[in-house]
Amino acid sequence: MGPKKKSAGSGGKKKPSKAERLRMQREEEERRLFEEQQARLRAELEEAERLERERIEREKTERLEAKDQERRGLEMAELSILEENFLIASKWKADYRTSAKWGHYLACDGSPDPTVPREINTFMSLWQEDKNNDIQIVLEKGNRVLELIQKLQFSILDAPYEELTSDEVAQYQDTIQKLQVLLHQKYNDATEQLLKQASSYAESESGNMEVVIKDANVTLCIWANLKKNPRFRNQIFRDEERVPINGFDLPKPLTICDIAVRILHTHYDHLSPLESFPREPVKLDILAGIPSLAGPTEGKEGNEDQKSVKESFSGTHEGQSNQAVKPHTSAVSIKEKKNIVLDEIPAEIYERKSMILNSVSRAQFSALNFPDMDDEPLPEDYIVDLHQFMPVGGVYHFDALKLPPQAKQVKGWTMVEVLDTGLESCNYNALCEESEDTSLYIVGLTVNLLDSVIFFEEPLIGRWDTKGKYWRTDSIGDVAYNMKEREVSFKMNGFNTVTLLQDAYLNMPYQSWELRPHGVDQALFTVLTTFAEVHIQVQKNQCMLISVSTMEEPDLLSNLRGIWMPPLALTVALRRAGMNIFPAEYSAKYVSLNKKSLSTELTCYQQMALVASAFAFGWSKWNWKCGEDQVVFKACEHLEKDPAEENWTLYMFNAQRSQQLKITEDSEAFSKAIADESEFHSTLFHLLKDTASEAALDRVKEAHYLFVDCVYQLLMATRVLSYA
Repeated sequence: MGPKKKSAGSGGKKKPSKAERLRMQREEEERRLFEEQQARLRAELEEAERLERERIEREKTERLEAKDQERRGLEMAELSILEENFLIASKWKADYRTSAKWGHYLACDGSPDPTVPREINTFMSLWQEDKNNDIQIVLEKGNRVLELIQKLQFSILDAPYEELTSDEVAQYQDTIQKLQVLLHQKYNDATEQLLKQASSYAESESGNMEVVIKDANVTLCIWANLKKNPRFRNQIFRDEERVPINGFDLPKPLTICDIAVRILHTHYDHLSPLESFPREPVKLDILAGIPSLAGPTEGKEGNEDQKSVKESFSGTHEGQSNQAVKPHTSAVSIKEKKNIVLDEIPAEIYERKSMILNSVSRAQFSALNFPDMDDEPLPEDYIVDLHQFMPVGGVYHFDALKLPPQAKQVKGWTMVEVLDTGLESCNYNALCEESEDTSLYIVGLTVNLLDSVIFFEEPLIGRWDTKGKYWRTDSIGDVAYNMKEREVSFKMNGFNTVTLLQDAYLNMPYQSWELRPHGVDQALFTVLTTFAEVHIQVQKNQCMLISVSTMEEPDLLSNLRGIWMPPLALTVALRRAGMNIFPAEYSAKYVSLNKKSLSTELTCYQQMALVASAFAFGWSKWNWKCGEDQVVFKACEHLEKDPAEENWTLYMFNAQRSQQLKITEDSEAFSKAIADESEFHSTLFHLLKDTASEAALDRVKEAHYLFVDCVYQLLMATRVLSYA
C-alpha cells in the first residue's frame, strides 16, 4: 500500500482547546468592561466639565445681567435723548406740510389746492365746460391734473394717522377718481377733434390718417381708414426718429369700414382700484420694545453718573433743535430732561415710544399690517390678483372708433356734417355676431415697452373688465415676446384696454443688504436681490437712486438716477418702474418671510438709524436661525467712505437687550453665546459704544435729525430684517 493521504485540514493550526477558548473569552470580556469603564469615566468627566462650563457661563451671564440691569436707567435716559431726533423730524415734517399749504395760498398762481373741495371742484367744473379740445392744450393741462393727483396721493401716504382722518382720506380718493375720469374724458374729446380733421392728416403714401403724439406721460397713436383699401391689414406707428412705438393688425372685414383705431398709452394706471388703508393703525405692544428698568439708583454716585450723561448729550441736540424747529409740543424737551430722575423714566419712555410710533406715515403703517391670510380666493382663475401682481409701464387703451364725417370741398365751400354724438366706439360685437366665422374678427396688438420701466420676466398680459372693475387674462393668445427689442405682440377677440403685469415680489426675499455711512449725514444703502442690485444714497431728508444693475443690464432706470427726492417719492417711483423692493400689506402671503416680532424689528430700525452716521450694518445668515423674537446682523465702525478693511462683528438684538455674539458668519452652527470680554446692554448704541472711537460717538451725537429719520424710513420701507 502506498503512503496514507493527509486530510485537507491537516498541516493547519491546531484548534484551541476549550480551556484556551474560555481564557480568550474572559480576556475579551475584561477588555470590553475596561473600555466601557474608561468611556463612562470620560463621559462623566466631560459631563462634569460641561456642567462646570455651564455654571461658569451662567454665573457670568447672571453677573452681566445684573450689571446691565443696574445701568438700564442711565442707558435709557441716554437713548431717550437720541430718540428726540425722531420727534424733531416729525415736527419738522408737519410744519413743512403746513408751510407748503400756506405757501400755495400766498402764491395765488391760479392752481387749485386739491385738498380743498371748493377749489378743486371749481377747477374741474371750469375744465369740464371748456370746449377748447386742442390736443396740445389737453396734454399740457393733463400734466397739471396728474400733478394734482400725485399731490393728493402723497398727502394720503405721507401723513400720520393722527394728522389725516379716514374721512379725509376717503374725500381725497374721491377727488382722485373724479380727476382721473375727467382727464380721460378730455383725451376722448381731443381724439374726437383730431378725427374730425382726419383728412388733413392723411399720409401721402397710404392716404390714411396716421398721427403720433408723445409727451412725458402719454403716447397717442391714431389711424383713420380714409381710403378703405381691403389690402391694408396692419399698421406700425413710429415716432419722429422713425423708431417703432406701437402697432395693430386689423381684421379684413374692418378694412372697408369707416373706422379709426386709437392706441392711447397712458404711462400711468388710472384703472386699477385705489389703495385701501386700515381705518386705524396696526396695534403694537409698545411695552414689548421697552426694556424693564431696575429701581431708582440711589446715592451720590448714581446722581453724578446721571448728571454726566445729560451734560454729554444735551448740548449738541439742544443746539441742533433750536436751529431748525422746536421739539414736539407734547414731547419732553431736552432741557426738561435735565430734571428727570430715574424712577420717572418708564412713564416718559412709554410716552416717547407712543409719539414716535404715531408719527409713522400711513404708507409705512400699511406695510406693517398683517391681514388675514386665509381670505377668500378670487371667483375666477382668470382674474388678476393685484395683491400679487402689479401693472408696470402704464395702460394701453386700444379702441375701434367711428370715423366722423369729413369736410368736403364743394364749389369753393368747405362743408362738413356736424354730429353732436361725441366720440363713438365702433359696435364691434355686432359686426362679429353678423359673421358666422368669428375668427375673421381677431385683432392683433403690438406694444413697445417703455425704457423707463424694468421687466425681469416676460410680463403677464391683462385686459380690463369694465363691468367687474378688474384685470383678466382670458381671451388673449398668440403671445410673442421679444424682450431684447422690448416688444410684445398678441391677439384678442376684440379691442380691449390692456396692461402688462409683473409679479410684485420677484425681488423678494432679498439676497443681502448693507447700510454704510458715506460722509457726514450721508449713507449708502444697498439691496441685493435675485435679479438686481440696487444702490441708494441718503443725504439729510433726501434719497437718490445711484444705480440699478443686473448681469445683463448694468445701467437701468437712467431716468430716475441722480435725482434727489424724499424716501416716499423714491419708493413710489421705483415701484412704478417695476423695481419693487418694498413690502406691502399682503407681501407676507407671497414671500418666504423671515417673520420677526414687530416691536423688535421696529425698535432695531430706530436704533440702527440713530447710529447710522458712524456705523455700518449688513445682512447675516444667522438672522434666519435666531427665532422670531431676535434679530441678528453684522456691524462695524465706519467713518471713511472707502475703508481699507472692514472688521464685521455679529450682534443680536431683541428690543429688551443687545449683545455681541461669539460666533462669526463662518461658524458651523448658530449660538447665542455672548462674545468674550463683552457685556449685555439695553440699547444697540451702548453696545457699540463699548468698542467705538470718540470720533464715532461724536458723529452719532451730532447726526442731523432729518438724516436719522430718512434712514429709519428706508429701513421701514424695505424691512430688511424680515425680507432678507
